[in-house]
Parts: sequence; structure tokens; C-alpha cells
Amino acid sequence: MNWICSQIGAREHYAIPRALHEDGRLATLYTDYWAGALVRAVASTSGVGVLRSLAARFDQELATAAICSWNTRSLLSEMTNRPRNGVNLYPQFVETGSVFAIRMRERLKRRQDLSADSILFAYDTGALEALDYCRSLGVRCILGQIDPNRVEVELVREEEKSWPGWSEQPMDVPEAYFRRREQEWALADIVMVNSDFCREALLKQGVPDAKLAVVPLCFEAGSRPPSFRLCQDSGGQAALRPPSSVLRVLFLGQVVLRKGIQYLMEAARILKAENIQFDVVGPIGISEAAVKLAPKNMVFHGRATRDQTANWYQQSDVFVLPTLSDGFALTQLEAMSFGLPVVTTPNCGAVVSDGVDGFIVPPRDAEALARAFQRYLSEPELLASQRPAALEKVKQFSLDHLAANLQALEARLDSRSP
Repeated sequence: MNWICSQIGAREHYAIPRALHEDGRLATLYTDYWAGALVRAVASTSGVGVLRSLAARFDQELATAAICSWNTRSLLSEMTNRPRNGVNLYPQFVETGSVFAIRMRERLKRRQDLSADSILFAYDTGALEALDYCRSLGVRCILGQIDPNRVEVELVREEEKSWPGWSEQPMDVPEAYFRRREQEWALADIVMVNSDFCREALLKQGVPDAKLAVVPLCFEAGSRPPSFRLCQDSGGQAALRPPSSVLRVLFLGQVVLRKGIQYLMEAARILKAENIQFDVVGPIGISEAAVKLAPKNMVFHGRATRDQTANWYQQSDVFVLPTLSDGFALTQLEAMSFGLPVVTTPNCGAVVSDGVDGFIVPPRDAEALARAFQRYLSEPELLASQRPAALEKVKQFSLDHLAANLQALEARLDSRSP
């Protein structure tokens, strides 16, 4: 069975095509930009943000794979359509997705090997026209849906009403964005989501249960900095840093209402008399006035480079993801790969085992968040037991596990064949 993969950008670090290529099942990866050796070499010595971003559109594991890209057109688009503050990006998402899917459709028309034995995998919003063409040839199609769509937008709009003045830019999503995704759902044989939360959201939006499949994201820790070492605490348990008098809690990601920053701020306020510090790292998408409301035990650090994020993980004790809606949230696995227990909500990928490698708290519940952190403060042995458990949990989300899940999807499609 030959798979054709389609994706805009380096989504999920090319995990799907990498897993398929390793198994010898990837026919071609179609993508908007694939960095050549010259771009990667120049970017390694240049501080130009666009070049560094484009240089990341490459993976050594796919160096021998068949890649089709539109580099010149994508470079022009990247330089002329950079995100700007105050601009609604959703119409641009629709346009970019449509242009990419049309280019892919026209390239697919040149192929002589498309048949009922082929599978097209494409991500939402950038798939519609290619899906339509492949279905006309009997090619089976899997759509990767990255978020809960309307359910997520409605949740954010509710938060904007509850927290007026907090959002830098109110949620404004055109109906065309939703319609395009709904048309893609209709054409796909399988709609692949990364979490049960996302699955339930799509069921509410009319996607048949028989079409839905939950496939968690893949994460690979890779090499760690030389300073990253396991040590032993007094109890003989694996620990990642010496005990600290101050409990360091890390939030890393987009600082927006959807991620629950407003409830984390309330939890920090509840714990303002405790020996705890909250480090908020990531692009700030709430108003300056909202940031100023933070208690003294919460510090906003802004954006961080990849190297800097590793340092933040290493200096922290606990990772927090108080999200209201996430398709999965890969940061929880990244944090666990550094041995950090994770405090999160059920509204993302099922990673945390409550009480084993972190805690699961209800969304929109600042008091529940505060109670979880209070447990770490009053029961220091929790960190010693949950750190090694977090390191073990990451192993369940390997590339091999992803490859096995893709094989299961292939078998599912075969079982439906006439």
C-alpha cells in the first residue's frame, strides 16, 4: 500500500511521513517548502528569522524520500504574508489552504500510479481540492484534523465575554473557514484526530462516528543538552534537579485565553503567600492591562527560542497546561521528556495519568489548579515519584507507536473495501 502525504509546513516534525518512510510505505511527500542544503547552511549562520523558519522545513530521516515542493512560490508568500498584529489570519488560512490543495491536485493529475491501492493523507484546510480529485479515482483518503473546529471557537468566544478586555484580538472566524473543513470531512474516508476531546467535538458537529479515528501525536526526546543529567535524591528515586525551596511551575506556549492563562493567574493569586513561582513563557496574546493584573509570584518572560525552552524545562519542577481546548498539546510530552509532572485538563490529548505523572483538573477551575500545586508544596515526595513516571510515559508516544497506529488505519480502510 502506497501512501501520499500532504502538509503545509513542518507540522508535527513530519512525523506521519517519517513513520511511513521508515516502513517503506511513503510514495511521496507533498509540501509547500522543503529546505535545500544551501538554505540550511546560510540559516545556520544568519540571524534572519524567515531563513531560520524555512530551514526548519527539512528532516534528515526524509532525505531519501520522494519530496515535491513549491519553494519559490512559498518563499515569496512567506515574505509577503507574514502575520501582523491586529490582522485576522483566518481568511488567509482559507486562501493558503486552497492554493496549496489546488497545486497538489494539478501535480497529482500527472501521476500514473494512483489507484484504489493508494492512500492520501492530508491535513485539514489544505486538502479539499486534492481530496475531491483523489476520491474521483477511487483513492482512499485520510484527513488529519488538528483541532476541535467550531467547538474551540465557541469556547474562546465564551471566555472573551467572561474576561472582557483580555484578548488582544477578538475571535473572528469567517464561515468560509468552517465550510471548507466540513467539506473536507465529507470527502474523507477517515477523519483522524489526536484526542478523545477532539473526537467528541467533531461528533457534535456531525462527523459520523464510523469516520473518526483517534491517533495520538508522536514525540521523540532526541539528544539532551550536556547539562541534563539524572541524579539521585535522598530516597534513591530518580530526580532531575536538586530540591528547591521554591516550587517552580512552568507554563510554556501561547499566552491566550484558550490556553487557560486567566485561570492560572487566579490560581497564582490564591497561592500568593506560598513558596511558589509561576514562569509564563511564550508569545503573549492577552492585553497589557491583563498582564498587569498578575500577582507577584507570576512572571511573563515572552517568546523563547528552542534552546531557551530546554533551559526553562530544566529549571522547573512542574509543567502546567490549563487548556480549555487543544487538539493534543505536544508540550505536555516535551515537558515529561525532561521529567516534569504535568498538571492539565481533560480538554487535550490523553497523556497524564492522574496522580501518577501529574494531575488532571477540570477546565476553568482556578481553585482545582491551586489545590494541585498545594499538594506538591505539602507533599514533596510527589515530585520524587512522579518525575520517573513522567519519563516512562513519553515512551508510549514513539514513532514506532505512530507507525503501528497508521498500519491499523490502513487495515481499517482495507476492511471497508468491496
